[in-house]
Amino acid sequence: MPALLDEYLAFDADGVAARAVAEAEPRLSHTPGAFKVALVISDDLMGGWTNRYSSEFNARSGSKPLHKRGWIVGTLWTSETPSAQATREETLTAVYRAAHIQQHGFAATLREIMAQEGYAMAMAGCSKPSLDDDELEYAREVIAANLDSKDYPTIITSLFGDVAAVSLGYTPPGLSERAGFALALSDALKR
Repeated sequence: MPALLDEYLAFDADGVAARAVAEAEPRLSHTPGAFKVALVISDDLMGGWTNRYSSEFNARSGSKPLHKRGWIVGTLWTSETPSAQATREETLTAVYRAAHIQQHGFAATLREIMAQEGYAMAMAGCSKPSLDDDELEYAREVIAANLDSKDYPTIITSLFGDVAAVSLGYTPPGLSERAGFALALSDALKR
């Protein structure tokens, strides 16, 4: 962990995040609320208790207690190579997610989560995750029946795909990794 922290310090991750927030502020002037932004590093590589998919899902769902206290948290992962671009995208995604929550409330169904995450990723300028057109259409067909579901296993496997399903002990839905997020981003970019 100390070596990883040194990498983030070397490119001034806090400065990258602060500049990203400053960039987003004018676009969000119509959104009510005042927030502080923090970055946290989550150990999904060596942390024996951390399942990346469930931890990331919780982070993307927005913490009601943190949100109510005026905090936005961007999560960086030990399994990913530290970079200014990834830090910027995570910061902006977290900021736009909070703005979406301010405007629409906390997402409960798969449809609402996909709308929230598609908006946040598109506004943050993300280009990934992505799938080719055939995979996107297949994902759309598989996910369509579950859009109004509030069932945790259904939602998490629809968003993260078969790899997550297997790691969590759920039935794989036949989806590529991060298929639901790729579909959400693709649809948001088309809008």
